[in-house]
Amino acid sequence: MTSNSNNEGSSIAIGTKQVVTSITVNGAVFCAFVVIFLVQRLKLKRIYEPKSSFDLINDEKKPEPLPRGVWQWFLPLLKKSDNFIIQQAGLDGYFFIRYLFIIASFLTISCLYILPILLPINAANGVAKTGLEMLAYSNVDKKERYYAHVFVGWAFYWSFLFVIYRELVYYTSLRQVVMASPRYAKKLSSRTVLFQTVPRQFLSETEFSKLFQGVKRVWIARAASQLGKKVADREKMALKLEEAESALLTKAVKAIAKIKKKDPSFVPSSNILDYVPAKNRPQHRLKFLVGKKVDTIDYISEELPKLNAEVEELQKNRLENAPFNSVFVEFETQYAAQVAAQTIIHHEPLAMVPAHIGIAPKDVIWSNLRMFWFERALRKYAAVAFIVALVLLWTFPVAFVGMISQITYLTEKLPWLRFIDRLPSVLRGVLTSLTPILGLAILMMLLPIFIRRMAWLSGCPSVQSVEYFTQQSYFAFQVIQTFLVTTIASSATVVIPAIISEPTSAMSLLAQNLPKASNFFISYILLQGFSISSGALLQLVTLILFYVMGFLLDKTPRKKWTRFVGLGTMAWGTSFPVYNALTVIIFSYAIIAPIILLFGAVSFFLLYVAYLYNLTYVFKEAPDTKGSHYPRALYQTFVGLYIGQVCLLGLFVVGKGWGPIILQAIALGVTTFIHLNFNSSFDRLMQYVPVDAMKPLDGISDTPSFNNENKRKLRNSDIQELPHFPVKRYQPRSSPSADQKTSSVRSEHTYEIAGTAAYESENSVMATPLLADGEETQLQQAPFWKRYFQPHVYLSYKAVKNVLPEIYNLPDPNEEVSPDNVQHAYDYPAVSAKCPHLWIPRDPYGFSTIELAKLSEIVDISDCGASINEKGQVFWETAPPSIDKIDEFEKLDARQKNPFNEEDEDN
Repeated sequence: MTSNSNNEGSSIAIGTKQVVTSITVNGAVFCAFVVIFLVQRLKLKRIYEPKSSFDLINDEKKPEPLPRGVWQWFLPLLKKSDNFIIQQAGLDGYFFIRYLFIIASFLTISCLYILPILLPINAANGVAKTGLEMLAYSNVDKKERYYAHVFVGWAFYWSFLFVIYRELVYYTSLRQVVMASPRYAKKLSSRTVLFQTVPRQFLSETEFSKLFQGVKRVWIARAASQLGKKVADREKMALKLEEAESALLTKAVKAIAKIKKKDPSFVPSSNILDYVPAKNRPQHRLKFLVGKKVDTIDYISEELPKLNAEVEELQKNRLENAPFNSVFVEFETQYAAQVAAQTIIHHEPLAMVPAHIGIAPKDVIWSNLRMFWFERALRKYAAVAFIVALVLLWTFPVAFVGMISQITYLTEKLPWLRFIDRLPSVLRGVLTSLTPILGLAILMMLLPIFIRRMAWLSGCPSVQSVEYFTQQSYFAFQVIQTFLVTTIASSATVVIPAIISEPTSAMSLLAQNLPKASNFFISYILLQGFSISSGALLQLVTLILFYVMGFLLDKTPRKKWTRFVGLGTMAWGTSFPVYNALTVIIFSYAIIAPIILLFGAVSFFLLYVAYLYNLTYVFKEAPDTKGSHYPRALYQTFVGLYIGQVCLLGLFVVGKGWGPIILQAIALGVTTFIHLNFNSSFDRLMQYVPVDAMKPLDGISDTPSFNNENKRKLRNSDIQELPHFPVKRYQPRSSPSADQKTSSVRSEHTYEIAGTAAYESENSVMATPLLADGEETQLQQAPFWKRYFQPHVYLSYKAVKNVLPEIYNLPDPNEEVSPDNVQHAYDYPAVSAKCPHLWIPRDPYGFSTIELAKLSEIVDISDCGASINEKGQVFWETAPPSIDKIDEFEKLDARQKNPFNEEDEDN
């Protein structure tokens, strides 16, 4: 008995020490990172405030700088309104920030009633006397106390079900408003549908047009199978030539600088060979490691024209090639496109499906448009099989990581591990707390590359589809590996030796020790909340890439320019699952080890602050998915609700608390019932735009989504014969004051509908409210509790119009396709791809002019806007000369001098 008590006391002490060590180390990292961020924020503006400090984005998205000072920026950041966040971060960024805030708020409120109830019940006269285990369910030894866990669990899990309901209502309402707004409804992608698996009969522009009304354009991609590869090879070869020329010029200038250092009166000649002998010119091997070494400039000067001629020949003969197995169709209106996307088109199974709407030309994955239905099915199942195999394979290293967290327990049964007991207590604490969580984080970092590759293999037609596939798969990895495997491995180190010695105690031992794995996850939560959040603020990776890697690798003007204008972005397919899994862990242990709620609330708040700052002032928008990752994240959070309730049910079964067993089974049934109803109620609203959000209320007006044919007919009829529509005034409820250039979408407008006003201007698209406005014209002011518990009213389509910035009523300044090129918008890009326009720096001695003369007959090349100083340092002053219109996130006005060159010199 004494031995058992000692072992138990030892495990309690170790578990508590593990958490204390994690708090200490992660707290120290947090403080260090935050201090560096606060000191460097105003100095390194390209890293910490690039969007407000440089012309890297268009004016409508350029935020006003945050207040100067060490802490003065914090409260203004937290007070930013929803429409400011939407304007700066886009819908995807806004909903990611909202997810973090919702979880932080919910956990904070839950702490207020769960901790005062469950902590005393768990701690009073239980099995353990000290440590964090005293506060967990495993300390309870009286069945009567199980009822407290049941009813607190009801309150916790069911209240979050209501939160999910509110957020689904809000998301679908906001999505409908956005999709029907002028900015989105008028986009080419909003009117264009991609049909895959098209029968051969309809792989013709004229034949396909017969299937629908309102067809404006049909794009059927055609190209030789080798064209895409040859275009990519040509671009790679051309940029290699540009890099070699820049290296040659730099070597020459540096050689002259060395001579001038010894002889200041030296006058250079115009022959670059005098300073860079043939043996020192840029060279490369034709095959990796074993290929013949050739002079890069001479070789590419000969080969590039040959490759370019092959590409141009294939481009010229593209109509002779078989069409891709997919068709892009532009319709006259968004309404017509939405109807077409939902129509059963062909009588054959799996023909004309799937149909995708809203894919911008730059987001298409062209290599996946050639597939037939059987190839798509095989590739999809192969991708899933690979991922399942990887889940199984990854179990072993993750289980090993989980065992490390409890390795001290194994030393009691495995003598060869007892050297660990002789380690200093601090080192032992680091071994059992930080090593496992860092190892787990590193293991999880390696997966996204493989998963995205599998997404491409499965046939995803767009980059958004790849991210959605990645979100699904990576979340499964996170839950299975980060949570379930680690939990089992952590507990197995304690349970297995005890079961071997006393098999009859298996169930009771599992009930006691599974909750103890919460200590490991508290450490993991602290890592995410303290170290990861402060690391996100510090932008440690960006600092390394910008200053260290930029210094080592960027030797050409183009690379330096790209490094400067290329803002960071979020990969939603891997960002959401990490914090979804964190939520699942917290929800699973919320009742079993309620102290985890406190750590979770703090961690999610810190993550919220970090990403609120980065997404509004640092990062550019990722490819737009209209926030589709958010509802998927909400649904995935159900996993935490199920695991938490199932674990409670299992623990009650082990403890033979029959009343709590019945009540917990009821709770699990209610959760399942509500989940199924959420699916049937909201899934269809997340995929398409409802008709009443697109068509006009009066039946004759135009909207951004719908061009009314009756309008033109009525112009020729007697105005007195028109039906009379009563005047309505739309007055939305007041919204919080907007930030800087943002304002409430409808707050300053009153809309009237009358029998004649609806068609006064042929170009007016906002002359009338939409059907979704309904009969009620004004939302009455209400107390917070009423607004919270009536989301169908206060988060309705009509109410959330006020959240959108005014920019959604304006055309998008970043057009998806140039107006002059719309007719080729969805043509296969390789068909019209040009050889890159090369860009080399101008040197003080005229060598670049000579090189331009040599290469100008082979390729377009220029030395405008870039230079090498006499020290051999390369600078750029304008955007590359070949770029006329650049995506807003990568654009720097060619007329603006690079403001960073001086900073480079100062540093």
